[in-house]
Amino acid sequence: MLSRTADHLFWYSRYTERAENTARLLDVNHQGALLPQSEDQVTKGWHSLLSISELSRAYAARHGEIDAARVQAFIVADEHNPSSIYNCLRAARENARAVRGTLTTETWETTNQTWLEFNRQLKGGALARDPGGLFEWVKLRAHLSRGVLAGTMLHDEAMDFLRLGSFLERADNTARLLDVKFHALEGDPNETHAEQDVEREAAREAQRDPARDFYHWSAVLRSVSGFEIYRKVYSNVIQPDKVAELLIVNNQLPRSLAYCMGRMVRSLEQVANAESAETLRQAGRLAAELRYARVDEIIAGGLHSFLNQFLERVAKIGDGISRSFLLPA
Repeated sequence: MLSRTADHLFWYSRYTERAENTARLLDVNHQGALLPQSEDQVTKGWHSLLSISELSRAYAARHGEIDAARVQAFIVADEHNPSSIYNCLRAARENARAVRGTLTTETWETTNQTWLEFNRQLKGGALARDPGGLFEWVKLRAHLSRGVLAGTMLHDEAMDFLRLGSFLERADNTARLLDVKFHALEGDPNETHAEQDVEREAAREAQRDPARDFYHWSAVLRSVSGFEIYRKVYSNVIQPDKVAELLIVNNQLPRSLAYCMGRMVRSLEQVANAESAETLRQAGRLAAELRYARVDEIIAGGLHSFLNQFLERVAKIGDGISRSFLLPA
């Protein structure tokens, strides 16, 4: 396969997945903001979302103080934010158009229709009127795109590059989603020890309210379509460490880190070439570590630190894929 074609396929799936996962991040924060809490706690939640998404500086430069409506508009519809859902769907459409000869007609029509309908919804005020409904619509369109791909495409090299992009992006975003919730428990590495102590105490206070804690973790699980799965696997009340275990080391949940890395390794093995040995080794090592990891050891060593290291390693694997198969940056 030509590297140009592989590049468009890889980024088409990445941008589609990124749009969905950005909607999931926004949805969990939106649901959390609806719970009874102080204004400072709500603001802190949106600040954490911007920080984990690496958008704090860009948002501050354009909007200054954090406001829920402005944060949502910035992440959903801002044409000047490269990571906005608007730009992700536009980039997915442009990459799909570049390889229309490789994609099926159904795949192209689904992608194009998603872009056109999203614009109509934005112009109709859907974000201000019902943000949760818009986030759900983005997720459903991403599901439809994947279903059309799986049901109409040849499962050949093209599909392997589509899967590589999808699972790489999903692993990255699942880690970020977890970090949004656990951020307060671990503290910000850039803060002083005194500030971290205050944050940990605040987190402990929050945990003393079982009802509030239940609804927060329920929102996290629902945002990854894992609420019913959690009940099936654990059959007990929602506990933070069990949520972390499900989303990190369970290799049967489609959005867990272990599952995503396992599928990435399988696709990398299918398209391996002489230049990709090191990338495959790094991906295989990370997949093996997750497969045999224990969540209590991860939490004991610092979940925030673990997730940061995971994100760095995934970024290196992405760079390796680009060097081995795709167009030079």
